[in-house]
Amino acid sequence: MIPAHPLDRPVWSALTGRLAPLAIRSDLEGDAALRLDPDVGVFLAAADGSAGSRAALTDLARRYPGAGLVEPEGEPIASVLPDFPVVSRAPCVQMTADALTAGGDIPEVRTLTEADADEMLALATLTRPGPFRRGTLRLGGFIGVRREGRLVAMAGERMKVDGFSELSGVCTHPDFRGQGLAGTLSRLVVSRILARGEQAFLHAYAEHTATVAFYESLGFRVRARMTYTVLA
Repeated sequence: MIPAHPLDRPVWSALTGRLAPLAIRSDLEGDAALRLDPDVGVFLAAADGSAGSRAALTDLARRYPGAGLVEPEGEPIASVLPDFPVVSRAPCVQMTADALTAGGDIPEVRTLTEADADEMLALATLTRPGPFRRGTLRLGGFIGVRREGRLVAMAGERMKVDGFSELSGVCTHPDFRGQGLAGTLSRLVVSRILARGEQAFLHAYAEHTATVAFYESLGFRVRARMTYTVLA
């Protein structure tokens, strides 16, 4: 299956492109399905709905439980696995930006490294910005703010496809919300993406209307509706 646009099937586009070094293949059908390194993330994708792809997708989903699929609304490819248990399906919006609205600066922003990985995971576990693993840092571009000796806010990049990079992992500790940290960090990450000649994109839960409005205030616009499916 060749997507009409690389963001139509972002996980497949990423794992067959710029994130290919982090892709795990099935022992059954080779490139018929791919799974992001589970230390880095949860994402899984199949080439199409063929029997070979179904077998490969099932193999990877069983070997690495808790995988997530991001597919166009109405046709989540998980539906080709009628006998595989699904934990949840959530409607999402995919948003893109090729320019940013103006915002302020926070001087204490710092680049996050492996030394920050445990705190990053703890912050993401507390705030739940989306799927996050200790190795997600390896996808690059993560920056954060420290206050009182602890990491209180961060943002970074996740899926990367030709011409696009995804803003992700945006979160702020509840004790430090309302200070503009998420907006400033998001703008910095996106500005770096735009400076590389790419567009930025992201995924947000459709029911989180305040979150969608927040990203619209930064310059993002809804491109498509997606479904995020979590397999058992």
